[in-house]
Amino acid sequence: MELTQVSYFINLAETLNFTAAARLSGVSQPSLTRAIRRLEEELGGPLIYRDGKNSRLTGLGQDVEAEFRRMKAAMKSVRDHSESWAMGRHRVLDVAVASTIGPKILAGFFARVLAEAPLIEIRLHSLNAGETTSEILSGKYHACVLARETRLDRKLDVHPLYRERFVLGCSERHPLAGREIVRSEDLFAFPFVDRLNCEFRDQILEHFGRGDLLMRPRLRSDREDWVQRVVADGDAICILPERSVSADGLVTRLIDGFTLEREVVLATVSGSTAPVEIRKVAQLATGFEWG
Repeated sequence: MELTQVSYFINLAETLNFTAAARLSGVSQPSLTRAIRRLEEELGGPLIYRDGKNSRLTGLGQDVEAEFRRMKAAMKSVRDHSESWAMGRHRVLDVAVASTIGPKILAGFFARVLAEAPLIEIRLHSLNAGETTSEILSGKYHACVLARETRLDRKLDVHPLYRERFVLGCSERHPLAGREIVRSEDLFAFPFVDRLNCEFRDQILEHFGRGDLLMRPRLRSDREDWVQRVVADGDAICILPERSVSADGLVTRLIDGFTLEREVVLATVSGSTAPVEIRKVAQLATGFEWG
């Protein structure tokens, strides 16, 4: 079976006319007819009932058409990928997102990217504990979404996305949920859930450890979804970034005297060394309404 036969048969299936199919295929009618006959011999049965204006596909022909169309789409995808690489572009982008960053606000951004850049395919990864923006320079990821690091390599471009405060997280039915601002001393009456992957965990524990008000975790987890679900379903509390909330029933409240915040950024390879597509993503991030 040859690729030309695939193309010839698809054109024949569309027109059900050998003359018209030959014209679409750019060959003579006898050439197309011979190619279809060889295909039928190879597949072991007729693909089309030849009956003038009433010609129609056989059952085998209908099945073959569906498979050939999938093959044609696959070949187009291969050509698109090869053309992208030949032009120095990456169609598939690997983007890592820190586990402490909630999906809600980023989902809207990635939807915008897919709409504005139809040739881009994005593979989202979790930025594992211990991984930093150095993974971009190693080639593991094309970009990372994470809290701004104190030390950044000069070979990276850092695009600010948004800032967010650290706040109290509790159930919407929690006794503290009825207050707009919660006093620090009121937190210690409730079980505390420790977010092990939090980039600012030490600062949080240090803040609440002052004045003999030691925060004693009752549950620790590196799974953000588990932390939020436990808090949303009971009387436990946690400290988390205000925009990272993803669990239904979880609400946030400001804590009096607690002013810790972080900046979420998109980090990419610097300048012209970055793939064209990742520069497009960075451009869209700069113009996105993060709210």
